[in-house]
Amino acid sequence: MAAPGLVLASLLLVLSCLAIPCHGNVLLSSLKNTLVVTASPKQGQVLKAGEDEITVTWNLNQTYPAGMDSAYKTIKVKLCYAPISQVDRAWRKTVDNLGKDKTCQFKIVARPYDVFNKTVQRFQWVIERDVPEATYFVRAYAYDSNDKEVGYGQTTDAHKTINLFEIHAITGRHMTLDICSICFSAFSVVSLLGFFVAEKRRTKK
Repeated sequence: MAAPGLVLASLLLVLSCLAIPCHGNVLLSSLKNTLVVTASPKQGQVLKAGEDEITVTWNLNQTYPAGMDSAYKTIKVKLCYAPISQVDRAWRKTVDNLGKDKTCQFKIVARPYDVFNKTVQRFQWVIERDVPEATYFVRAYAYDSNDKEVGYGQTTDAHKTINLFEIHAITGRHMTLDICSICFSAFSVVSLLGFFVAEKRRTKK
C-alpha cells in the first residue's frame, strides 16, 4: 500500500500538470477596452504590401479611473484579419482564448508602456511584403510584467464592421521582368525563324 505522503505528492503532480495548459491563457472577453487605437487607412481603402505605410496611434482611454494602467508594462500593436477574410480559413479563426486565437498574426510594433506619459503614441509602419491579401483592422494589447494581456483596444467596433481596410499582396511579378520575358520570347522566335531559313537554303544547295 502506497504511503499517504506519496499519494499526496502524486495528486499534487497531476493537478499541477492539469493547471499548466491554463497558465497564461487569457480570454479577450475578460479584458477591458482601455486603449484608444487609430490607424491612418480610411474605410475600404486599398493598400499595397511592401509599398504603402500605416500610421498607428494609441493612448489610454481617459474615461477609466486613475491607476487603471498601473500594471501595464508593454504595448503590442498587431494587424488583424477582419471577419470577411476569415471565412472558411481555420488558420485565421477567432477564438476568445487568446492563446489559441489566430485573428492577429502580424506584429506592427511593441513598445514599453510609460504610466507617467499619457500622450498619444505614434508609429509609422511599412506594410511587410509577406502580408497576404485580405481585409484588416488594427488591435493593440497591453501586457503586464509577466507578458500577460491585461487590456486592449482596436480600430474597429466589437462586431468588426467599421474602419476596415484592404491590403493587396505582392504578385511576385515586376514590369522589368515582364519586359525581359517579352524580349527573350521575341528573340527566340526570330532565332527559330532564322535557323529555319538558313536550313532551307542549305538543303537547296
